[in-house]
Amino acid sequence: MTIQEIQDTIIEEFRIFDDWLDKYQYIIDISKELPLIDSEYKQEKYLIKGCQSQVWLFAELHNNKIIYKADSDAIVTKGIIALLIRVLSHRSPEEIMNVDLYFIKEIGLQENLSPTRSNGLLAMIKQMKLYAIAFNHTLEK
Repeated sequence: MTIQEIQDTIIEEFRIFDDWLDKYQYIIDISKELPLIDSEYKQEKYLIKGCQSQVWLFAELHNNKIIYKADSDAIVTKGIIALLIRVLSHRSPEEIMNVDLYFIKEIGLQENLSPTRSNGLLAMIKQMKLYAIAFNHTLEK
């Protein structure tokens, strides 16, 4: 599936819910699908700065595709990073650097988060794109 197809699928999944309490519950359910990361990645250097909760993000390059792994101590935040990983993992650095994450607006995620969680969402996206920039630089050498 393309990044756009995955985003469209997420939008469709969220359309079945009428209110945000149900959407939050779905995000919590999604968090349970996020594979656990090794404890070696739960270190300060993998913490995303700007998140109220603790969010650890690790990325590695395999066959010119970035694979993200993450965890959080907050269940809603864990669900949000799981959604981002679903969209961005297994993509080339260039795809990630240039992606338009329109699903966030379409499902109403950012405007239904508290200001601190909204800042955390932006920090997660920024860190994922920074990994992509770094890996892209490595590939260009």
